[in-house]
Amino acid sequence: MHIFAAIVGSVVIVAVLLDAFETIVLPRRVQRHFRITSWFYRHTWRPWRELVRHIQSPGRRENFLGYFGPLSIIFLLALWALGLISGFALLQYGAGEHVQLSNERITFGSLIYHSGETFFTLGYGDIVPTSPLSRALAVMEAGLGFGFLGTVIGYLPTLYASFSRREVQISLLDVRAGSPPTAAELLARLGTASDKRLLDQVFRDWERLASEVLESHISYPVLCYFRSQHTNQSWLGALTAILDTTALVIAGVDALPTEQAKMTFAMARHAVVDLAQVVRAQYDRGFPDRLPSERLTQLREGLDARGVRLKAGAEFTEKLTSLRDKYEAYTHGLAQTLLITLPPWMFDERHRDNWQAGPWDALIQAKGLGGVSAQPRKVEDHF
Repeated sequence: MHIFAAIVGSVVIVAVLLDAFETIVLPRRVQRHFRITSWFYRHTWRPWRELVRHIQSPGRRENFLGYFGPLSIIFLLALWALGLISGFALLQYGAGEHVQLSNERITFGSLIYHSGETFFTLGYGDIVPTSPLSRALAVMEAGLGFGFLGTVIGYLPTLYASFSRREVQISLLDVRAGSPPTAAELLARLGTASDKRLLDQVFRDWERLASEVLESHISYPVLCYFRSQHTNQSWLGALTAILDTTALVIAGVDALPTEQAKMTFAMARHAVVDLAQVVRAQYDRGFPDRLPSERLTQLREGLDARGVRLKAGAEFTEKLTSLRDKYEAYTHGLAQTLLITLPPWMFDERHRDNWQAGPWDALIQAKGLGGVSAQPRKVEDHF
């Protein structure tokens, strides 16, 4: 029995340390069938999603979803610590020979307590290992606990730095493509600019961001569950809008070059394909068509009214359909798994951007300060 307990304890410790190493230190995706982290997120995200379905308010629903990412880190670290404490308790049980104050009987529960105080280096001394092996195990656990906590503390700044870089670019896209961002709005605002390099610069920035998202979210999958600052923004929605826009440019937009759009499309598509595998998104044969033929006609007419002309003919439609087939199933799968709403290709009416909204706007309009009109303005009027 003691030997069996020691074997089980050794297996638990190795499994936890390997999983923590792969999650925090190893900068690549691990494709092993069973991992503690993957198991943890599968069995915590699903009930969390079910709870969200009972929340009626979209704002409260998004806020509740936003708690999952940070909380999951805390609970995952607690799970790892519990695994290590239990594993060393099993090893101590296998090693035997402990003395407890007041000569009370040593139970497995007492060894769990002893392992916990050793792991967190409390050192009460009310349970004392007496054999050379149990003493060596106590020293090993104390050193491991100290190193484990230090590694975890170093992990959090790296995680939040990656999240911050992602959110900066999403916020920058707000004024360029609307809130939430759409392909029609991005083309209408920058596709008619006097400096044609502006749109290419946005594509270049998002080519780099897509590569950073791919690297950081594979290294730290928990970032996939981190929500953006505003309820109408998300990393997936922004990537989808960029994919939509580059697909239109590649298919054919008058006076717009395609070279940078092709590179950005390839990088963004690479990101959504790989991240769909990271979160184990499922392929849905019946995923909805975000741009049916009548909607494409409306998109063409809306862009034409704002000075952006899509190429006509069957070649444009076939090329656009081919490009959409390369990414839309993956973005839909990610959206379904993460409960993220994908942006449309265009809005039927003008939407106010996040930067245009403020808590005092109604009061300012009511007083008529600065000639502000109570009527909604076009986006161009704000510059």
